[in-house]
Amino acid sequence: VQLQASGGGLVQAGGSLRLSCAASGLTFSRYAMGWFRQAPGKEREFVGQMSRSGGTTYYADSVKGRFTISRDNDKKTVYLQMNSLKPEDTAVYYCAAKSTILTDIAVIPQSEYHYWGQGTQVTVSS
Repeated sequence: VQLQASGGGLVQAGGSLRLSCAASGLTFSRYAMGWFRQAPGKEREFVGQMSRSGGTTYYADSVKGRFTISRDNDKKTVYLQMNSLKPEDTAVYYCAAKSTILTDIAVIPQSEYHYWGQGTQVTVSS
């Protein structure tokens, strides 16, 4: 199983980026997908989550209204559209996958995710 995150980069405050996470080696439609981030010197934190069906999403309060998760089960890819970026959004962003039989699911603790991507750096300059 591999989760390949991409799309990070350097952007000015107020700008946008779209991250992608391409999965391989698993039946993607059976996995809820999450995005997390870790800033220097800080613990990894929850950003957002989408159910396997795509019908349910959750976001951290800090990104609500600015970030949007979507998924394409045919392409085995989950996306994180990030708008109105702020310097405090600077972090390494990770995607994660959890196998679940539930089409919709409550917020998943980090420890319950089965697979993690390698991370992609997002830097927002002021």
